[in-house]
Amino acid sequence: MIEDWEIWACAHQVMRQHGDVAWFHAAQRADELLAANDQEGHRTWVRILKRIEDLEKREPEGGLQ
Repeated sequence: MIEDWEIWACAHQVMRQHGDVAWFHAAQRADELLAANDQEGHRTWVRILKRIEDLEKREPEGGLQ
């Protein structure tokens, strides 16, 4: 299982790469893995999506730099 700190790091990286649509990218990836019957991958991306949502609540306008 992927450690929680790794999920936070992945969420941060996805936000840096995809900006305001990071949540969409994570949700889309989770859906793709579910469709491919990759349950572990799906759970991982759902965890990343949740962390992105948590980070977005904490950040001031302008996102991560």
